[in-house]
Amino acid sequence: MSFTVSGVLDMSSPAAKRSAYADVRARLEALLAGERDAIANLAQCAALIQQTVPGLNWAGFYLARGEELVLGPFQGKVACVRIPVGRGVCGTCAATREVQIVPDVHAFPGHIACDSASRSELVLPLTTAGELLGVLDLDSPEPGRFDAADAAGFAALVEVLLSGTDWTGLSRQASTARE
Repeated sequence: MSFTVSGVLDMSSPAAKRSAYADVRARLEALLAGERDAIANLAQCAALIQQTVPGLNWAGFYLARGEELVLGPFQGKVACVRIPVGRGVCGTCAATREVQIVPDVHAFPGHIACDSASRSELVLPLTTAGELLGVLDLDSPEPGRFDAADAAGFAALVEVLLSGTDWTGLSRQASTARE
């Protein structure tokens, strides 16, 4: 089966963003149709985001492993492999389980600079049945790149991932790491 992902989407206005994220969501649903493997779905999601959403230099996942996050499927430059829960933007998202919109990463206390080109960041938690599975991390070289509309758009993608993926293996790994 082959897929064609053409063109970067228009994000020039709030209406354009809503339309663009609806398009990415539909593409993700089609891309993941019939596939339940967590690693495959995370990898496809990261690739789709990187190929279609403008202004990003990194898109990917960190997976919960006890008191740290471990690098998962991503698109971009090599990245930090392990991030302690509670440290940096990703670790803060994991600890609070709240979306983190950071317009200037240099002003974020304890920011972990995996790529010095990154200027803004958006991180969303992946949770199911109250359990943290990981986080979706998005970096941009543009200051102030992310806003509430981006957070809502990416939250819709997270919903697709959570509902269409078998998390049993990843959930078991996260539980084993805590023991």
